[in-house]
Amino acid sequence: MRIAVINRTFARRGGGAEAYAVALVQELAPQHDIHVFSQQTDQPVAGVTYHRIFRLCEKPRWINQLLFALFSWWRTRRGFDVVHSHENTWHGQVQTVHVWPTRHNLFHGRHGWRLVLAWLKVLTSPRLLTYVWLEGARFRHRPGRQVVAASAMLRDACLEAYQQAKISIITPGVHMPVVIRSQNEARQQLGISQSGKWLLFVANDFARKGLDTVLQALTLLPNDLHLAVVGSSHQIPVYQNKVDKMGLTARVRFLGPLEDVTPAYQAADVLVHPTHEDSYAMVVLEAMANGLPVVVSGPGFCGISHDLTDGREALLLDDPRDGKQLAKKIGRLLNEPTLSQLLKERGLDFAGAHSWASSAQEYDTLYRLASSK
Repeated sequence: MRIAVINRTFARRGGGAEAYAVALVQELAPQHDIHVFSQQTDQPVAGVTYHRIFRLCEKPRWINQLLFALFSWWRTRRGFDVVHSHENTWHGQVQTVHVWPTRHNLFHGRHGWRLVLAWLKVLTSPRLLTYVWLEGARFRHRPGRQVVAASAMLRDACLEAYQQAKISIITPGVHMPVVIRSQNEARQQLGISQSGKWLLFVANDFARKGLDTVLQALTLLPNDLHLAVVGSSHQIPVYQNKVDKMGLTARVRFLGPLEDVTPAYQAADVLVHPTHEDSYAMVVLEAMANGLPVVVSGPGFCGISHDLTDGREALLLDDPRDGKQLAKKIGRLLNEPTLSQLLKERGLDFAGAHSWASSAQEYDTLYRLASSK
């Protein structure tokens, strides 16, 4: 089939949603004629045709979102068997939702006068009106339309906002590592100390994914425990200042964004992910695939945790803002080798059951359903 994929930023470094789209295209490209329509891309997948969508301005973001929807619709309105959108657009037989719906964020739990005030806020804001309208258009029932959520947690939030929607769940997959490095080799490649234990934190939004909690926990743990932080460069100066004020300068290394995070997984002893809000958390799945034990926020905060059992595949946090609880769970992994080994083994089993090939096959089925209407 000839398939159009719509994603404003088509690059692995963009974030979880972008990495999801890239990995999926990588799996599907050998079987289909894939055309990617984006404003920014480093063209990460060979054998794919790339098309640049005009960008008048990056900010305000809502204007760019509206223009992107318009221009991508114009470029893909004919000539494709399936249009697959990862963005808020009214077009696309297949719509993959990666983030909490705007309607859910605005109206969830509001009743009476609070609901009226929320609607007044929307009706007097061109920005919110645009987001709500675009989102409503992508959830609107049309013949052949397939709406997909990246996790059960996200599907439930979508159904609260759009009760008549029919939504499938296709969770992210993972590629098992091809190159297996020893821990010392991985640390040498990254230029970090060979001695002591290392925690790993991977995120593009340091605050929302819980780096403040990790730093708080680090102050309660032994001095030979270090932290490697992988992610967005522009947040590093703010957090470097926090690290310095907390007296953690010698124990924290900011590695910036990495094209391949695999060496960081293989260099570390524990992945910490006390996220405040995550529709899935691909970083957890990737860490498991590399044999790394994980401490992650519980199912009230993180999509993947709905499929995990505390003490079986990972250690789950009741409160991602509680540095003492995080420190206690990290301490257990460092001091109980049997528990750490158990989480590694069961985490590997969990990751092995979530391949990108399997996710791509589910999308292939949806493509055929969509194109037959």
